[in-house]
Amino acid sequence: MSLFLDLYKTYESNQSFVGEEEQGRFGKNYTLLPISHTTQTAHIEVTVTNKGQFHSAELISNKNERETLIPCTEASASRAGSVIAPYPLHDKLSYVAGDFIAFGGKVKNSNDQPYTHYIANLKHWAESPYSCPQIKSIYLYLRNGCLIKDLVKEGILWLDEDHKLIDKWDNKYKSLCGENKPEIFKVVSGGQGSAFVRFNVYNYSSDAELEQKVWKNKKIYDSFIDYYNHQLGNKDMCYVTGRSLPFTERHANKIRNSGDKAKLISANDTSGFTFRGRFATSHEAVNISYDVSQKAHNALKWLIRRQGKIIDNRVFLVWSIEGEAVPNPEDDFFDLSTFNTDEDIEEKSAFTDQAFAEQFNRAIDGYRNDLNHKSEVNILILDSATTGRMAILYYRNLQKNVYLDHLKAWHSQCFWEHHYIRKKDKKMVEFTGAPATEDIAYAAHGPNASDKVIKSLMERMLTCIVDGKSVPKDIVASAFYRAVNPLGKDQKEWEKTLSIACALVNRQEFERKRGFTVALNEQIDERSYLFGRMLAIADVLEHRALKSEEWRMSNAMRYMNDFSKHPERTWKIIQTNLVPYQAKLGKSGWYLTQLIDEVSSRFKIDEFNDRPLTGKFLLGFYSQRHQLRFKKVTEIDLTSNK
Repeated sequence: MSLFLDLYKTYESNQSFVGEEEQGRFGKNYTLLPISHTTQTAHIEVTVTNKGQFHSAELISNKNERETLIPCTEASASRAGSVIAPYPLHDKLSYVAGDFIAFGGKVKNSNDQPYTHYIANLKHWAESPYSCPQIKSIYLYLRNGCLIKDLVKEGILWLDEDHKLIDKWDNKYKSLCGENKPEIFKVVSGGQGSAFVRFNVYNYSSDAELEQKVWKNKKIYDSFIDYYNHQLGNKDMCYVTGRSLPFTERHANKIRNSGDKAKLISANDTSGFTFRGRFATSHEAVNISYDVSQKAHNALKWLIRRQGKIIDNRVFLVWSIEGEAVPNPEDDFFDLSTFNTDEDIEEKSAFTDQAFAEQFNRAIDGYRNDLNHKSEVNILILDSATTGRMAILYYRNLQKNVYLDHLKAWHSQCFWEHHYIRKKDKKMVEFTGAPATEDIAYAAHGPNASDKVIKSLMERMLTCIVDGKSVPKDIVASAFYRAVNPLGKDQKEWEKTLSIACALVNRQEFERKRGFTVALNEQIDERSYLFGRMLAIADVLEHRALKSEEWRMSNAMRYMNDFSKHPERTWKIIQTNLVPYQAKLGKSGWYLTQLIDEVSSRFKIDEFNDRPLTGKFLLGFYSQRHQLRFKKVTEIDLTSNK
């Protein structure tokens, strides 16, 4: 119940956003839904006058304008199949049109029309003390039962030769409708009878607030909430709040998107094993009040659309109850830092590990500025194995200060220098820090890995960050083996894999109380690190000799995989292949040749062997190559060239 309590608190803390549209990703708007409300995709907008007469109608062609906030009951929110459960106001033609059957509309049971239930419910609301003028106007019009007739006159709906609604478009209807296919068949995927209708009231008052669209008017939201709350009964102890409130056994779906049928709470299997064997009824297993269920689910929907990340229907969500800024554990340092300026990027070549530490601390401290005694962070992962039920794969509630400490430990240990194109936004980034978990997943499994594989690895990495656990060895090993196999890979992809693998290896070394820096450490005598340095020098030497020719992969890189497994034996081959390039460079290459000799001299005699190299091999390789590539001309180089 802690998740629902935190979601309930989130809703209560963000009441100012209820009913307010916000711009979402991909151009879609979203809102924090009022209780007893949901969203539906509308196809037709019908406007009536304040006296209950037909005014106009139009097709909603713009997809981004179709999502409509509508009132709903417990029954209508979960209706399926042949069950008749009308929405209170906006609904499909089969519910809102009294002449639907007369114009050939098909319903499951002609003796029990959906319209009869719909108009009776709407009348009850319109005549209740909680009603408002707009609802009365819409009811006055719809009770006449002439909606289909008016929509045909407006050219919205089309009839066949028998004056019945055309179910699906066929070219034989061109003689009736013209050469061009009517818009209604482009807007509605099914037949005309499945079109969803929303209603509005025209020129009701000069009051600007009442001039709002009906589905955007907060007074109408409150009108239905008050009306529906009066209909609720059967109070019982709510397991979330501990108060005696009207309870519900029907809980919301559409959590991840408007077509999502999976529910977090569901117990409709009375003949299976959902709750039988322990409880006589589902109510005994869990009891949540209607108010809490509505607010918790609506808060969750809002948070997912606002800041959630969805991969293959798996939701990754991080939020703060009080609405404070919260860094996402899945982001890389490029996103995390609030001080990433053009000036910083221009000075990347001189970016030291100390400078990274200072910049990182400033970024984290920026999130600490609004800390208070109630500051908490929630981390949630959701997914569904079946169509109807959703599972909570991971949930943690932490004090924000503790969460930031864990995040700081991750970014200050799993760090390296990166220059690559991020998968999520195709943006080229250059930064020093921890990579994003999604990029780690692609580094470990390749750029063509399936979303199923990626989401699974991201879930495993999340516990390493939030709970401070060790990075799974199989993930580090997978990234390492892909990094030492540059053959067959695009150069940019391999460089990305290399730097991410270095970051993961560095995290392992920090866990062993000995982390590494990007800057070359010439005092390290560890054999894997030294072998990595030697391979990097050989790579740079060959490329410098070929500077006037077309770039190609060096022999050192071609043998990188074999070198990581059998360094002594493979080095003999690489050394032999270096001879012509050393000759080509002449005196200008003396420095690199002397550097190979210097690194070789640091080996203990019994460590220069064929034992496979550890991850520190990549750290030595990267640091040495980085130092040589960005090394300025020094006096020793000038001396060597004389």
